[in-house]
Amino acid sequence: MAENDNVANNHGGFYTRVFGDTEFVVPARYNGLTPRGLGAQGTVCAAYDTVTQQNVAIKKLSRPFQNVTHAKRAYREFKLMKLVNHKNIIGLLNAFTPQRSLEEFQDVYLVMELMDANLCQVIQMDLDHERMSYLLYQMLCGIKHLHSAGIIHRDLKPSNIVVKSDCTLKILDFGLARTAGTTFMMTPYVVTRYYRAPEVILGMGYKENVDIWSVGCIMGEMIRGGVLFPGTDHIDQWNKIIEQLGTPSQDFMMRLQPTVRNYVENRPRYPGFAFDRLFPDVLFPSDSSEHNRLKASQARDLLSRMLVIDPERRISVDEALLHPYINVWYDEGEVNAPAPGPYDHSVDEREHTVEQWKELIYQEVMEYEHSHNPSSPRATQQQAVPQQIPDEEPPQPNRR
Repeated sequence: MAENDNVANNHGGFYTRVFGDTEFVVPARYNGLTPRGLGAQGTVCAAYDTVTQQNVAIKKLSRPFQNVTHAKRAYREFKLMKLVNHKNIIGLLNAFTPQRSLEEFQDVYLVMELMDANLCQVIQMDLDHERMSYLLYQMLCGIKHLHSAGIIHRDLKPSNIVVKSDCTLKILDFGLARTAGTTFMMTPYVVTRYYRAPEVILGMGYKENVDIWSVGCIMGEMIRGGVLFPGTDHIDQWNKIIEQLGTPSQDFMMRLQPTVRNYVENRPRYPGFAFDRLFPDVLFPSDSSEHNRLKASQARDLLSRMLVIDPERRISVDEALLHPYINVWYDEGEVNAPAPGPYDHSVDEREHTVEQWKELIYQEVMEYEHSHNPSSPRATQQQAVPQQIPDEEPPQPNRR
């Protein structure tokens, strides 16, 4: 995206920059806007905040009020970002809109910490056991914090997890709203569903350890270097899961809805493979010689407890945090950080028109501005799904 040389002064201490066909209208405190990424949820620019003297990512959401789904997601994300405060979940530093009234209101900008790379880039690197287990530990801490607020993610994936060059990790989004489920017969992929648990794919009930499956998929990808279950749709993905892990027990089948059970039971039966066949020693880093003494056998054992089709038999988040491959990093303050205030799930069930959601978000923006920027000339606001930030070289650890 080429930057337009024309920088127009804007009302209320804002100025305009144009990148390709995207116009950024931001407060004067943010200097050096540089485009960093374009995605389904919006355009991201890196910038320098002269007030806090730190580098930040500013994301302009793409058309947040184009339909009810976008607007509802915007409201939900804003409420959640104000609620959650944990070192492994992306922080909201500021939020604003350049518009002066509800009638004009149409743009939402989020200001977040600037990270170096997303996990997609890191997965392609040769990670040693220390880095791999530390990244997984941080994912589990972030997930546990969301769970403590009653938020079950259900849609963790590498593109929505970001890291810094010092190997610190943050989760970028809050996953699926409770009403935004998915069912087995819903098909072609509009978004990546490779990391969603069987109980989500099959439209079953779920509990907290639905997120452990996603962590297992990410860990397996770090080891194997490729997506574990890259289905072209839900049915193809289910087939890929059972081909590798084996057909689940009859007890699991009996918990499926009749139409789904009928399909699943009529698939060929697969015995599955032992984990030392799926993830042989040759794929792992060398055993660690550092004080942690992490080994391939420990990593494989953890993986075998996370990638379990039946959630009744899958490891929990708390159990995973105590596993020998993970607990070398255990810190009480990180694992059991103060819980956020409880999240009001009625938002997920609420039905409003786009205009009603827009008004609710505008009220949140105004409230945010008055509490965070009392001297600001203009409203701040926040909205939906923060997403991957950079298009640049990932941090380089020592290659094994």
